Amino acid sequence: MQEFREITDWIASQEHTFHRIPKVSSLPSPEFECEGRTMVSFSSNNYLALAHDPRMIAAAKKGLDLFSVANCESRLLGGDMDIYLDLEQALAKIKGKETALLYATGYLTNIGVLSALPNSGLLPRAYGFRPSKRRRYMYFTDEFNHTSIREGISLSGIPKVMYRHCDLEDLRKKLQAAPDVCKIIVSDGVFSMDGDIAPLPELIDLAEEFDATLYIDDAHGTGVLGATGGGITEHFGVNSPRLISMGTLSKAYGAIGGFIATEQYIADTLRFTSSAFGFTSTMPPDQVLAVSMALHIIKTEPQRREKLWANQRYFVNQVEALGMDLVSKETCIVPVLIGDEQRCEEYAYLLSQRGYHVDSIIYPAVKRGKARLRFNINAHHTKAHIDGLVTILAENRSAPLQMTA
Repeated sequence: MQEFREITDWIASQEHTFHRIPKVSSLPSPEFECEGRTMVSFSSNNYLALAHDPRMIAAAKKGLDLFSVANCESRLLGGDMDIYLDLEQALAKIKGKETALLYATGYLTNIGVLSALPNSGLLPRAYGFRPSKRRRYMYFTDEFNHTSIREGISLSGIPKVMYRHCDLEDLRKKLQAAPDVCKIIVSDGVFSMDGDIAPLPELIDLAEEFDATLYIDDAHGTGVLGATGGGITEHFGVNSPRLISMGTLSKAYGAIGGFIATEQYIADTLRFTSSAFGFTSTMPPDQVLAVSMALHIIKTEPQRREKLWANQRYFVNQVEALGMDLVSKETCIVPVLIGDEQRCEEYAYLLSQRGYHVDSIIYPAVKRGKARLRFNINAHHTKAHIDGLVTILAENRSAPLQMTA
């Protein structure tokens, strides 16, 4: 126990090197109240500004009135309701798949699916199932994949091979060198720390060539990418029966929850073999109704995405004019490379003192020396919000930062 005390004391002494969790009294819309001040968030994943929409709130209240606060049981044991099945079918349609499977959070989705997928035959074997062939599995994972992906793969106990970030030739070589196993390729759709987009068409081609399954975490693309917000598959205009498409409901959809959209037989298998589905409570009904409303709003109000992308282009143009180093500019995640970890933390602190909440992304989230400020653009950001932020960046992009308590 003493080591924990020493770690805590040391972190507390590094005032501007480690992130301090602020105390907030409202949630970003994108303005919010933080420790007695009004601030503007460039950190929230509420990309389409739906979380505060009165129709979302009314839908959630309706869910509370109809079904109470929570079901306090898994769907596997407690039974299904039409609201879950209807939402799954709606999400499957958006992703161009046969069906979908809901989980309580996006993080839990990755852990629950990736840990269970290659082990799904173990449970039925205990009851007499005998597969036509004993199969071994291997994961092939992008080096920049989200922590939840890495942890899900680790929990599976299945061997993994890591390939260089979006390096298709490196992935090809590693697929070719792999033994005779069932291959599962895993990649973020939009990489949360870099903001770039995975080369989905080429990944599907490799999955076809090497008879592999492809799992794409489309958390930051769902609702945002594509002509109607369908995500990375709509963005590229491709799909495949080999593709398992994962998404979250806590970003563009403004609520909480996660899902995979896939073929019926895969969802049916995971319904009984994924512990994260069968051994925990599911999404509260009020969130299901809120997400259903979000799908309707996104479908009928394309101007929300249009405003989001207009804000993104405006911000990118402003920052590029300053000569600052953008890690990428493809999505509404726009990271600006700072490099030094301490300077990055100090920069974020300075911005917070001036009324802007921006994420400082440092090791281990990114490699050492690759620290960056990550700006998440929102459909409700105004030009005044962006101009005020860019002014501070312009004033401090090269000068030593003047820290104040």
